[in-house]
Amino acid sequence: MAKESMKAREVKRAKLVAKYAARRAALKEAGDWAGFQKLPRNSSKIRLRNRCKLTGRPRGYIRQFGLSRNTFREMALNGKIPGVTKASW
Repeated sequence: MAKESMKAREVKRAKLVAKYAARRAALKEAGDWAGFQKLPRNSSKIRLRNRCKLTGRPRGYIRQFGLSRNTFREMALNGKIPGVTKASW
């Protein structure tokens, strides 16, 4: 399980990305590459990392559910994710 500070850092980055999205788009349209240097580093979308919503695990992330593979498997086996069943043939 990830530290709470790591989860909080990702939330903070996501807010910065949303805040500066319009300004970054305008700078890109104008071709003002020097203007990017004045913006905060964490306002770049590329610095975001997908993390599990429950545990904060950065690897094995399943986008459709927003969970890591381990959490997804636990919840699916317990029947907590509607429409997901274990395959058997």
